[in-house]
Parts: sequence; structure tokens; C-alpha cells
Amino acid sequence: MDQLLTWVIDAVQSMDPVLRTLIAGVAIMLETSILIGLIVPGDTVVLVAAVGVTDVWQGVFLVIAVVIGSLLGESIGFWLGHWIGPHIRHSRIGRWIGEDHWVRSERYLQRRGGIAIFLSRFLPVLHSLVPLTVGMSEYAYRRFIAWTLPACVLWATVYVSVGSLVAGSYKELADRVHYAGYLFVGAILLFLVIVFAVKKVISRREEHHMSDADGPSA
Repeated sequence: MDQLLTWVIDAVQSMDPVLRTLIAGVAIMLETSILIGLIVPGDTVVLVAAVGVTDVWQGVFLVIAVVIGSLLGESIGFWLGHWIGPHIRHSRIGRWIGEDHWVRSERYLQRRGGIAIFLSRFLPVLHSLVPLTVGMSEYAYRRFIAWTLPACVLWATVYVSVGSLVAGSYKELADRVHYAGYLFVGAILLFLVIVFAVKKVISRREEHHMSDADGPSA
């Protein structure tokens, strides 16, 4: 396993840093703007790119690129929702997503406002649908960006930091510890499990909040 991981990490690190950073930024932009995130999670793209980080400045520029890509993607999603949101919703891809998800996204925005925009960056499915839903609402673009910017910065910083630190630690241990590869895989899996658990907790809390909000009006 160590040889395979060393080869993968070396391959990622051997890429031109500028190209690697641009690919990550563009991938994140596409994730939200055209719903690719429903198929290929942005988490994977950023973690792989972060593995290639070899110094602080590469990490800083990667975070900046991911944040810019996220903002561009969410802005495109917002304006697509504003201009042709209903058409997308009733198109083939909109029906594939499922009307229940569209309704959930609408209700979530109505109940939580800006908090929904911030938290959606960390929630499955909703992080791709909320920008479109906000665009179809009367929500102002400036308010949308004001809420999504800090979420994008936090998300990008955490993923780039974890990916680069774990890869760096593996490279230091690989020549001294014969099971370093297992430690690397274990660390990544632990991080993903923690992320999954946090997303579940946030999702359940938000669902509970919405159910409470629906109760009195029923």
C-alpha cells in the first residue's frame, strides 16, 4: 500500500501547481453551477488537490482558488435560478433530482433565510440546489453572497488543511514506518467519517427546526 500511495501522492505533487490549483477551482465552480456536485462531490476534488500541496503558499492559493470557484459556481447557480429556474426544475434533470428535494430546498430557505444559505454548503444535495432556489426567490444577490462567502472560506480552509497535512505527515513517516500507508488511509477515512457525522447532525437539527416551525401553522 505504501508504494501505491507514494506513487499517487508523487503524481499529484508532480503536476504543475498552477494547473492543479486551476483544475480544483474550475471543478468546484462546475460542482454548484451545473449540479455536477450531485454526482461527483467537491470534497473529493479538493482533497485530491490538497494532497499535492508542498508549501504554505500553495495551500493559500489553493484555498483562494477553491473559494473563488465556489463563489463563481454559486453565483452562476443563483443567476440560472433567477433566469430559468422553473425551466430547470421541470426539465429532465430537475425531475431526476426529485420534486421533494426542490420543495425541501424552498422550505429550508423560507424557514431559515441566510442561515440556510450558510449551512447548505455543508449539506448533501442542498449545497447544489440552494443557489438555484435562492435565485428563484426574492432574495437579493448581495445578501446571498454575504452568507455564502464565509461558508465557502471555512469549507475550503478545512479541506485543504486536512488534505495537505495528512499527505505531508505520510511523506515524513513513509521511510520510517512500514504501515504509514494505513495511517494515511485511516486519517482520511476518520476525517470523512467526522464530516459525514457533522453533516448528519446539522441535517437532523435543521429538519427538526423545520418540523417545529411547521407544527404551529398546521
